Amino acid sequence: MNKIIKINGLNKSFGDVKAVQDLSFEVRQGELFAFLGVNGAGKSTTISIMCGQLQKDSGKVIINDCDLDENIDTVKRDLGVVFQNSVLDQSLTVYDNLSIRAALYGIIGEDFKNRLDVLCQKLEFKGLLKRTVGKLSGGQRRRIDIARALLHDPKILILDEPTTGLDPQTRSVLWRVIDDLRRENGMTVFLTTHYMEEAADADYVIILDSGKIAAEGSPLELKNRFTGDYITVYGTDEAEIKKLGVEYEALKDSFKILVPNTSVATELIVKYPEIFKDYEIIKGKMDDVFLAATGKNLSGGEHNA
Repeated sequence: MNKIIKINGLNKSFGDVKAVQDLSFEVRQGELFAFLGVNGAGKSTTISIMCGQLQKDSGKVIINDCDLDENIDTVKRDLGVVFQNSVLDQSLTVYDNLSIRAALYGIIGEDFKNRLDVLCQKLEFKGLLKRTVGKLSGGQRRRIDIARALLHDPKILILDEPTTGLDPQTRSVLWRVIDDLRRENGMTVFLTTHYMEEAADADYVIILDSGKIAAEGSPLELKNRFTGDYITVYGTDEAEIKKLGVEYEALKDSFKILVPNTSVATELIVKYPEIFKDYEIIKGKMDDVFLAATGKNLSGGEHNA
């Protein structure tokens, strides 16, 4: 599959602070790529460099086979960006915000009307067109932010923590639209998020720590590398669980056992079928992966356990 983003040896410092250190990675066309890290890990700095908003110190940035240093305007046309903080004009209506933005890409008249109709349908905001942006709820504003980023039908959609603070219904709508765009248009989605369930759905994940890559791989690869499996056993007592000779945690109506992998879980279940009459096996979560890879919780701070 074509590599639509190629970053090689990227560096950026602010005085003595090395925000990005020799960062190299690639993103395949059409994939959902998750970029994780605590605040200050280098995520937003990298995105700002990719978008041409921040000058890098060194390294190469290639977007859709175009060198950022050689033709920044072409790169910008391939990108749609939804920043953490809304960039909409609060004093203008939704319609005016979108029409002004579309005009910058030469999308006017009937072309704008047709594009607006498509986005209104996908993101369910037709009834908001005449409303002033400043009077919208956070979820409504986020839909317009994404519509703004999609006006010129970009090849890559960059989402910098797009669903933080949104209600579950709005998050569901946004992810349905994003999934449709990937499936129908082959759009690449570059995501930063604090919601680990969103990262768990990614095709590929990079975990940043202090501007460097701490871990990378598919969610399954990362879970297998950094976490074990959990077996939750129901309908038994603690005396029976102790026979297994493994560490366990007593829960309200069950016992939770941590094992290195599924193979070890299978061995226990086969050896003690009388204990494992009612159970489930669950892979470790992306929160566990992040903690193991960085020693930090994604919300920030060192882990002291």
